[in-house]
Amino acid sequence: MKNSDSFAILFWANKAKKDQNGTLPVYARVTIAGKRAEISLKKKVMPEKWDARSGFMKGSGEEARSFNKFLVSVDTELRDLYFQFKQNGRSCTAERLKNKYLHAEEPLARKQLLEVFTYHNEEVAALVGKDLVKATLTKYETIRTKVADYIAHRYQCNDLFLDELEYNFITGFEHYMKTQQLVSHNVVMAYIKRIKRVVNMAVDNGWLAASPIRKYVCTSKKTARTELEAEELAALEEKHFEVERLEEVKDCYLFSCYTGYAFIDACKLSVEHLVKGSDGEYWVMTSRTKSKIAANVPLLPQALAIIDKYRAHPIRKIQGRLLPMKSNQKMNAYLKEIADLCGINKKLTTHTARHTFATTVTLENDVPIETVSKMLGHTKITTTQIYARIKEKKVSKDMKLLREKLTLKPAEV
Repeated sequence: MKNSDSFAILFWANKAKKDQNGTLPVYARVTIAGKRAEISLKKKVMPEKWDARSGFMKGSGEEARSFNKFLVSVDTELRDLYFQFKQNGRSCTAERLKNKYLHAEEPLARKQLLEVFTYHNEEVAALVGKDLVKATLTKYETIRTKVADYIAHRYQCNDLFLDELEYNFITGFEHYMKTQQLVSHNVVMAYIKRIKRVVNMAVDNGWLAASPIRKYVCTSKKTARTELEAEELAALEEKHFEVERLEEVKDCYLFSCYTGYAFIDACKLSVEHLVKGSDGEYWVMTSRTKSKIAANVPLLPQALAIIDKYRAHPIRKIQGRLLPMKSNQKMNAYLKEIADLCGINKKLTTHTARHTFATTVTLENDVPIETVSKMLGHTKITTTQIYARIKEKKVSKDMKLLREKLTLKPAEV
């Protein structure tokens, strides 16, 4: 394994480039972390006057003293430039040090990571309300903040040039998120996927030759999804709250339990989405905000009753909304209070209602998984299969039916 801090300078005469006068061009070879860069010093020397072992000209005369003094000055300047990189918290490669020594101009398109993040987020912001939702922008803004914190923590600077990025940037980011900010594995992976998109955008725009983190593979860990059991769902339905805000949040939550609509989708439902289908039943017909995929759901009696309950509510009369939805933050806060009052020992969030629809309300009542997938607006059946784990009580129910079938006496002939 190469030492990431290794640094060496070697002067050498290139015998392969001997000129017609027999002299050899002299180069400075810079090696950093095992990678080399050759710098032509525009000096030549006769082969017999060059000491390959020491890397200097032989002799003690004026010619040798002047030549070797020049080499020492080159060595000193290269070392000073190297330590300037380090003191400024910038990554230094052999090629970068060579360019700095030769006063090579930086490419006009040289950009920094957070600068590119800002550019990307401005592009996202312009699409909010058109192709994207505000939540998408919020996610990228959060990630930019996390990356800025990480850069300040690890590199002690405000930003990094794109060509300073190395593979260990992303592995270090993962470690920092998990150990310093205590972010869960799956959330960190979601962050990294979006960082990779931003870096790939820089490559597409010609600001970076290639992504140094392209080989990083994001993984996911299976997590237990929370949903209400049938008994808990019934307890919630039977509970009436005198406090208006709690009653409204309870009803909005139950509506999602019986339709499978995500919070963002339930918020946008209006009277125009309520349609009587060809089957004579009422449906909610809309598309998912996240994917634009149709998520048309025939309404169960419980969902219809909730819609009817708020027929005269100001939110319906003034804004045409089906339900008095609160903000996601308020919904989750009030759901915690509701769970406590109903004796439900689970963390209820706007997500658990969708999970409850997928499992307790539909799959456990033998609704085919293809039908559930269609109502949830999933593009792949594998996405729905995460809800289809078989519970012990379902196994018990199925085996009871089998037991009864097998113990039936055969009909008499």
